[in-house]
Amino acid sequence: MIRFILSFFGAIFSLVTLGIFMAALVIGAVFWMYGRDLPSHESLAQYKPPTISRIYSGEGQLIDEFAQERRLFTPSEEIPDLVKQAFISAEDKNFYTHQGYDPRGIIAAGVEAVKSKGENVRGASTITQQVMKNFLLSGDRRAERKIKEIILATRLEDTLDKEQILELYMNEIFLGQNSYGVTAAAQTYFNKTLQELAPHEAATLAAMPKAPSDYHPVRQKERLLARRDYVLREMHQNGYIDQATYETEVNQPLRSVQNGDFESFRTALPPRDYFTDEIRRQLSEDFGEGEFFTGGFTVRASVDEEMQVEAADALRTALQKYDRSRGKWRGTGEVIPEDKLIDEVQWREALAILEIPRDVVLPTQWYPAVVLNVGEQQLAVGIEDGPADGVVPRSDIKWMQGDFAANFKRGDVILVMAGEEGQWSARQVPEVQGGFVAMDVNSGRVLAMQGGFSYQDSVFNRATQAQRQPGSSFKPFVYAAALDSGYSPATIVVDAPIEVNTPQGLWRPKNSTNKFYGPTPLRTGIEQSRNLMTIRLAQEVTMPVVAGYAERFGVYDRMGAFLANSLGSEETTLYKMVAAYAMFANGGERVEPTLVDRIQDRFGKTIYRHDDRQCVDCNSSWLEPDESPTIVTDRWQVMDAITAYQLTSMMKGVVDRGTASRVVNLPVPTAGKTGTTNESKDAWFIGFTSNIVAGCYIGYDRPRPMGRGAYGGTMCGPVFQSFMEKAVEKYGGGPFEVPEGGHFIKIDRFSGARLPADATGDYVVAEYFRDGVDGFIDRIYDGGFAVGSDLPLFEEVSNGRQVTTSTGNTITVGPNASQGDLQGGGLY
Repeated sequence: MIRFILSFFGAIFSLVTLGIFMAALVIGAVFWMYGRDLPSHESLAQYKPPTISRIYSGEGQLIDEFAQERRLFTPSEEIPDLVKQAFISAEDKNFYTHQGYDPRGIIAAGVEAVKSKGENVRGASTITQQVMKNFLLSGDRRAERKIKEIILATRLEDTLDKEQILELYMNEIFLGQNSYGVTAAAQTYFNKTLQELAPHEAATLAAMPKAPSDYHPVRQKERLLARRDYVLREMHQNGYIDQATYETEVNQPLRSVQNGDFESFRTALPPRDYFTDEIRRQLSEDFGEGEFFTGGFTVRASVDEEMQVEAADALRTALQKYDRSRGKWRGTGEVIPEDKLIDEVQWREALAILEIPRDVVLPTQWYPAVVLNVGEQQLAVGIEDGPADGVVPRSDIKWMQGDFAANFKRGDVILVMAGEEGQWSARQVPEVQGGFVAMDVNSGRVLAMQGGFSYQDSVFNRATQAQRQPGSSFKPFVYAAALDSGYSPATIVVDAPIEVNTPQGLWRPKNSTNKFYGPTPLRTGIEQSRNLMTIRLAQEVTMPVVAGYAERFGVYDRMGAFLANSLGSEETTLYKMVAAYAMFANGGERVEPTLVDRIQDRFGKTIYRHDDRQCVDCNSSWLEPDESPTIVTDRWQVMDAITAYQLTSMMKGVVDRGTASRVVNLPVPTAGKTGTTNESKDAWFIGFTSNIVAGCYIGYDRPRPMGRGAYGGTMCGPVFQSFMEKAVEKYGGGPFEVPEGGHFIKIDRFSGARLPADATGDYVVAEYFRDGVDGFIDRIYDGGFAVGSDLPLFEEVSNGRQVTTSTGNTITVGPNASQGDLQGGGLY
């Protein structure tokens, strides 16, 4: 009997042992089979999670950020213990003791699944397993994935320590609202740093990983509150918070940014504008879009926020002034249906979702509004985030063609600005557009950039992306080539009719005044923007040489050597033109325009710095208080310094007595050049002081005539003047630096004749000549064109009129040129 019992238990033991062995063998085989081709877990030691790239102003203020996944990477040692404890209590209370997986948790989850017959399948993944799932595996709930997850988790535990694993987890995990990682989530839900979180707020974040969409702080408030309280209870049971703290925290209301309890962090960010978006565009080209949006760059922008506001205001003012002079009301084109106008809640909701520009401040904030009633003497409007009974008086629409009934209908969505005595003023985004750029002439740092009237209305940047004809603003490059070719500012060039054979037929360019002025000094040619003189210069110097100068200054990559291009008929961008003018201002030294001073990677290492000049004695104790440090540069001299000064002096004449004299008047020496293309399709002005260069362009996006009176001086000159008044107040200015190697001689600016040193008067100008040149003019350039019987100096016309030329002669000239007569580029 005893033998039988022993045999029976021996058999049972053998079967159990064999079963255990077979189970172990099967499990081992399963793990071996699934563990063969798993992804490498060792790469996680060098893992760099996608991180926000942030842009800061020169003063260190955050002005924009870009990210595919909104994540702010935070090292484990900088994450407060309270936050770590909340997540460990919620997700994996045995985190610090297990080896990557939790057998008890797996068994408990399996038992619960059996009891519920598969209806309640909960995860039993440890934090380490979740790291492997998030980084290396898919998120499906198959047994195969779970096995792979366990295998990788055990391997990871042998590779990284617990804090490194926790760092990966807390920076990678998705917590809703496009927030990845605990730092971004704390900002998104509470607008706080991790160090500022209270226990109940840390518990709220720890409740999110389970299912962020199912625990929304507004839509699923009660469910999230219950989950938060569960996390607090676990924190208390695990010994992370005491009884008093638990009782205090569990009684706290569930507050969040989404519920309106805290101000959103986004309110501290200014609206995205053309400047930061252009940084995004340029850096995406330089580094790749993926790297820029995930690389965690810290970008120090060159923008001067104060001057950026001035640039936007100056350009918007000019665009609105022109738009109102046309007298046409267009509105926004948006309409709210009649059935939603009856109830205030409904029309406010409908208004809130419309994509209407909300970034315009001119001179105060513009707001979207809906027309509720159209009367004879006033318009009743409901304003977004404002009164529902606003009034636009009849006096406000004097500039429009037609009355209220002709321009407005009930339900129209418009823009309004607060007016006087509680009334409102109707506004609209102009159809005409433009761009503005200002930069430091010595470094190329862009201080301000406005690419249109409203970024939210149109993201197309007309300062950097719009290819337009520069018109007469290109002429300085022709004059630069001439000055380097032996001309001087006092050289005489014949201003007379020209005929040029082209593949398109005979070209007869004219001056904008339809007058011919005969022999004229070079200075007067640029001051008065004489087209015929410019063409003669280009013909004499040759267009390949002119094209070479334009390419050297970065205006074009490859410029066509066509004579019409000397008048600015080939398209370029305002950004390139302003950068080129900076080289006139700084003595001919090459500068590369930039919107970025410095870029640091996620570890704080500088990977780009724009200004590579060396300051030899900036830290020297021997430097006197009023003494400037020595700056060493190896930049390319694209133009002779004397040529640059001569050209600057000539363009100063444009401002003092030329085409910009009526609109530009600054307290410091200023030079510049206007530009207007055929039929006034493009209006330009680019000017500079000793330290700041700024340029403006205005025109329709689809080029068409802007009408009479639309010239570079009249449209862009006021923009430059308005901006530079503030810039001079802030940055100052002084005389243009005179280079060595030359001397001044007084010249008659009308005839080019040399004058005595004591000569005075409006006709006297002190020209700067290279040493060895006495200023005596003994040559007259006609540009190589025939001037004789086949090409009369003045065209004979039957319906002409008598005029007196600058030389005192009386001649007969034709009527004013029509817009169609003005071909091939610049006018004025």
